[in-house]
Amino acid sequence: MPDVSVLDVLLYGEPIGTLTLVQGDRTIFAFNQAYIDNPALPTLSLSFKDSFGALITDIRPTRTIVPPFFSNLLPEGPLREYLAKQAGTNPKREFFLLWILGRDLPGALTVRPGNGEAWPPVSDGERPDEKERARRANVLRFSLAGVQLKFSAVKNDGKNGGLTIPATGVGGSWIVKLPSNRFERVPENEYAMMTLAARLGMDVPEVQLVETDAIEGLPEGIGKLSGPALAVRRFDRTGEGPVHIEDFAQVFGVFPDDKYEKASYRLIANVLGAETGGEGVTEFIRRLVFNTLIGNADMHLKNWSLIYPDRRTAKLSPAYDFVSTVPYIADEDAALKYARTRKMAEFNKDELAYLAAKARLPEKLVLDTAAATVDGFRTLWSSEKTHLPLAKETVAAIDKHIETVPFARE
Repeated sequence: MPDVSVLDVLLYGEPIGTLTLVQGDRTIFAFNQAYIDNPALPTLSLSFKDSFGALITDIRPTRTIVPPFFSNLLPEGPLREYLAKQAGTNPKREFFLLWILGRDLPGALTVRPGNGEAWPPVSDGERPDEKERARRANVLRFSLAGVQLKFSAVKNDGKNGGLTIPATGVGGSWIVKLPSNRFERVPENEYAMMTLAARLGMDVPEVQLVETDAIEGLPEGIGKLSGPALAVRRFDRTGEGPVHIEDFAQVFGVFPDDKYEKASYRLIANVLGAETGGEGVTEFIRRLVFNTLIGNADMHLKNWSLIYPDRRTAKLSPAYDFVSTVPYIADEDAALKYARTRKMAEFNKDELAYLAAKARLPEKLVLDTAAATVDGFRTLWSSEKTHLPLAKETVAAIDKHIETVPFARE
């Protein structure tokens, strides 16, 4: 293994910094001087800005793992284990995972090896041969962050309206989420919740249910699939090129393993109030109330993101990962604290007012938005719940859960 390995970090295709791996498995991130000196530099992350908005350039090295912003670009859990095995690298050595997966990361960021090598060494400095390179190529199909098995895809022009997974996984404008082997009808659940949110006026990307046999290029070894997959149009890809995004684990400089613990909805609201103004706050409150009403106990830091349409100014990104979890797991705690509590059964007017005060948001805006969301949801849910692709057990679980949320009754 070489003493030093370097990855170039590019934003919108322009080099902005380097990740350097030195002896002892230490990773050092440094911005390029040209990026530092650029008066109109595009935003990489709010985590690299100080309280005055100036760029932070003194970044602590990490060992084995890469710095939090980059760590959150990588898959987690079993998906990471699978990818690392396919790539022939250790799942804990994040520098090499970035080396392999850096061509199709979320947002407008790409990472490429400074020495031009497409693949890192197999072991002890040995370079992969053509057969090994071909075997590893599949790994690029799964470069999206998160736990669930999902990948980039492109829309077919054919009559079946299906999707194709590119051989390299680069450039797809859709995300395909496969059915879960653990829980039944998760794609249908997410499709229904995202559809309801859109009808309530929330900013939601286009979603479709796609039969798995209409998806071309599915890899081998993923097991038997039952039911449709969910296709979601990527909001970080446009006809003009990629749009940069970052999730709130990246905003707060939190490693993925701490996505449930190191912040709260109040802190997210605080950032949105400062960065996006009333529009972002209103949308955030709608989503927070909606996900509480449907019983989504998995809205952790990585399920909230900022987007930078003009490359510099943050906005709340379109919604994603809205799933009612109460039909699957009897968990009445939200993924994060609201302000003082994470219990959905304690989500009342007083808790929202306290959140507004601590986040320095207008209390009337917060409470009026929440009340309007409850009213709109109750009316829409009552008329649509039997017309959505939901199991009766899922509808019953949501009905039961709604009555446990104090704000829904107040």
